[in-house]
Amino acid sequence: MSEHRPASTEARALLDSESHGVLSTLSVDVAGYPFGSVVPYCLDRQGRPIILISRIAQHHKNLVADPRASLIVLDRGSDDVQFNGRLTCIADARRVADAEIDPAADRYYRFFPQSIDFHKVHDFDFFVLQPVKFRYIGGFGRIHWIDPARLLRPNPFSIEDERGMAAHMNADHPDIMREYCRYAGVAVAENEQPAFAGADAEGFHLRIGARIVRFAFEQPVATGEEVRRELVALASRARGA
Repeated sequence: MSEHRPASTEARALLDSESHGVLSTLSVDVAGYPFGSVVPYCLDRQGRPIILISRIAQHHKNLVADPRASLIVLDRGSDDVQFNGRLTCIADARRVADAEIDPAADRYYRFFPQSIDFHKVHDFDFFVLQPVKFRYIGGFGRIHWIDPARLLRPNPFSIEDERGMAAHMNADHPDIMREYCRYAGVAVAENEQPAFAGADAEGFHLRIGARIVRFAFEQPVATGEEVRRELVALASRARGA
């Protein structure tokens, strides 16, 4: 990551670029000790992590008893884990209310469509992690505490906007999404088709099999037309290369 970008920008880019982290909760069964679990996540419309947890899971029981938690996300772009960036989100976990489930589920299921079946078979709950503080390490000696207001960036697009973008790209531009992956050096097998999962002010995500891959925009966007221009420009660069 660039030395010239603010730490909050680097940290948000890391949170955006990953889709799995280690969730630590306070154990009920071994009182007072932290309990770690690997969880998939995506970000809600306020930029906060959303997770989906089975009611039979240990970390569900822990969060119901004590909402304090942390989620650590690692930059997997280098072999040296000590040199890589990592971000810890210290948060209060709140179960998503019934009235708010549709917006959370709409986005989450585009990122992790297999979870639709899990949700039907078992009792699951969505939780949103309300950040209290972020701890970002951008490499050796680059350590920062970051307030949520400096890191979070709300998504400028409504549920309908984002759903429409995904439907359009997936129906009309499957070949272009393959070009994006080729240009970015992202391997796509013959039997895999990239699917548009979501967009926000600073980039978009493609789902490739079970993987989620982040593509950053050259410039921040706020409207659907600006997204279209960024996607067309990326397609032009990919074809030119």
